[in-house]
Amino acid sequence: MPQDKTFDYIIVGAGSAGCVLASRLSEDAGASVLLLEAGKWDRHPWLRLPLKFYDLAEDRRFNWGYDSEPEPKLDDRSIHIPRGKVIGGSSSINGMIYSRGHPTDYDHWRQLGLTGWGYADVLPYFKRSEGHHGGDSEFHGAGGPLQVARGDDHSKIHQAYLAAGRAAGHPVTEDLNGSLHEGFGAAEYTIGGGRRSSTARAFLKPALNRPNLSVEAEAQASRVIFEGNRAAGIEYRRRGQVLTARAEREVVLSGGAFNSPQLLLLSGVGPADDLAALGITPVHDAANVGRNLQDHFSVLVGYAARGLEAYTSELRLDRLTLAVLNWAIFRKGYLTSLPVGAISYVRTRPELTRPDIEFLMTRIAPDAEIWFPGFNKPKYGFMGCRVILLHPDSRGQVSLVSNDPADKPKIFHDYLSVESDLVTFREGLKAAREVFASAPVAGMVDQELYPGPDAKSDADIDAYIRETASTIYHPVGTCRMGADAEAVVDEDLKVNGVEGLRVVDASVMPTVIGGHTNAPTIMIAEKAADFMCGRTRPAPIEPEMRI
Repeated sequence: MPQDKTFDYIIVGAGSAGCVLASRLSEDAGASVLLLEAGKWDRHPWLRLPLKFYDLAEDRRFNWGYDSEPEPKLDDRSIHIPRGKVIGGSSSINGMIYSRGHPTDYDHWRQLGLTGWGYADVLPYFKRSEGHHGGDSEFHGAGGPLQVARGDDHSKIHQAYLAAGRAAGHPVTEDLNGSLHEGFGAAEYTIGGGRRSSTARAFLKPALNRPNLSVEAEAQASRVIFEGNRAAGIEYRRRGQVLTARAEREVVLSGGAFNSPQLLLLSGVGPADDLAALGITPVHDAANVGRNLQDHFSVLVGYAARGLEAYTSELRLDRLTLAVLNWAIFRKGYLTSLPVGAISYVRTRPELTRPDIEFLMTRIAPDAEIWFPGFNKPKYGFMGCRVILLHPDSRGQVSLVSNDPADKPKIFHDYLSVESDLVTFREGLKAAREVFASAPVAGMVDQELYPGPDAKSDADIDAYIRETASTIYHPVGTCRMGADAEAVVDEDLKVNGVEGLRVVDASVMPTVIGGHTNAPTIMIAEKAADFMCGRTRPAPIEPEMRI
């Protein structure tokens, strides 16, 4: 076996958090950092092309390709769960929506006893990471590495959608990451210069020439090496070899909501009886490792639309070929943007203090495909939205099937196990229908295709939800941060019950935020870097809010 290599910090997982953390920790020239990633380097051009994200969710070259256990409340369907297995992790294959969540999401964390995690505390870290298209402001940063662009908010369809939202009684908001995280507004994307701005491109690539930063791709961690109750290093497999690396200061797990709890369990941190039954020697009995799994999931509301054939017409093979060339040479054209022009955050009941449903507008039908001149020309345009449940009460679990690191974890979301989730989902679908029945959008759509005109009663809608609902790819919570003794990590993200080990990724979120999770995960990594380096934390920012 090759001789152990020694570093100050070892980070497992080069994803949305790991790339950020490796970049920030290696800014200290006196600290050596090893970043391990099970996937390959992000060199394939499809990982740069924004509109290609539709295919990346199914591309096993860059994807762990997880599937859930059968979900009893979703007609016993197994749900496919794409997760990035590549440098950049899921930030290299996701839908690139930049959304921070509602300020009260973070204030709720603070109310749980997590000092320093309120909205005013985390806003400086969002700003630090951001290179916002609109420049520096009270809510946005201009000097950060993550490029954030605004969606197409001048098109006919976008303006009609916003007007329909207003007609249905919802506010229209200029900046959904600003003073009002509610209503209808333009989407923002992690896109810059016509290319995806993943954490690999934004944070890691500029740091690769630092002599104190080492990155190993195709390196899958097997377990954390403990000496007593202290994390002393990592055992991992790379190209057929079993290797080890030692950490003088800390080991950090940044594998995400599935892989981080899996590695803790494989390493002996978890429910002691369950681990012993699998032949794993317990290091610390931690009952909640892998529990508290939360995720956003969604259904489609969609319509055949008049006068909106232009988008699907661009999927004609000859036009698509020219569009790819235009992107490859000039980084321009419709492939540099997304068919999601607008996002909406709405309340299904007026007494709620924050939105409980998101509408993610789309112009591409789920059955859209490349077509050839004279063959399979699309018969209609399409307009619709994904209806997303933002704050589910249902909780799932990640566990092991064996003590073999090569086996995939067992993932059980237990979607809709709490009846209130189904009720909110149903009301959210009804609210979406109200938008598409409002002028001027009502004059642009014809037949309802999803769920269809026959889905009239609550029972019909519920059946549609159970038959079609699926993940929107935002799993969190399985290494819950908390101030209580049962939490997996504390407010500084240190794993309770052991020394020298932290978790820094979306798995630490105690509750899922009411937005997309990539930007908050980046924020968590920015904040963790300050913890670990002993830097003075920025002063809280308390802007005037409209909530």
